[in-house]
Amino acid sequence: MHKIGLVGGTGPESTLMYYKELNSRIDTLTGGAAMPDVAIESVNFRKAWSFVERGEYDKLTDYLAEKVECLKAGGAEIISLSAVTMHIVFDEIAAKTSTSLISIPKCVSDEATARGFKCVGLLGTIFTMEQDYMKKDLLDAGIRVVVPQKDERELIAKRILEELELGIVKESTLKEFTAIIERMKREDGIEAVILGCTELPLLLNKDNCPVYCLDSVEIHLNKLVGMAMG
Repeated sequence: MHKIGLVGGTGPESTLMYYKELNSRIDTLTGGAAMPDVAIESVNFRKAWSFVERGEYDKLTDYLAEKVECLKAGGAEIISLSAVTMHIVFDEIAAKTSTSLISIPKCVSDEATARGFKCVGLLGTIFTMEQDYMKKDLLDAGIRVVVPQKDERELIAKRILEELELGIVKESTLKEFTAIIERMKREDGIEAVILGCTELPLLLNKDNCPVYCLDSVEIHLNKLVGMAMG
């Protein structure tokens, strides 16, 4: 069993989800014989987020790279960021640490390609929806990526930061999000929607989403579990 290392805390809710699921899934897959060695370097979310908001990407790279190096020093063999937004400096971290990090965007792109989707919607933080780091692999694979309209993006970002990042899940927010997805399905022709923030699965899932859910956490977890078990 290979040791897993996570750069966590961005935010705490999704880090808890990763830790619990990695243990329970591997325990189940091994018939109760083993759980994984997991190391978590939990960052100061407010500090990391302020770097993102101010566009201080060099500082963000240095901060997260330090956490990756700590995981390497602790013997982690499979290392990943546990938040999509932090992939804004993914390439820079990988280069600075000489580490083959497991990319959430690449995992999602591979899954969308395998399922034959040609047009997908993307929900996430304002940075994930408006910048290219979550879209590039999909576009390279020939998949069209649609983001919500400006006012919808602002609403989604607000709900993520003020509710989901704090573990608050509201029925009213679910109705807002599903209405946006329904509009994107009707007007933009999306076949699936990427839950491009690791807190979004707290709200949306295959049972309540109007289109197929490409759950970035689920997809990423499956990859990490497979690699950990070798």
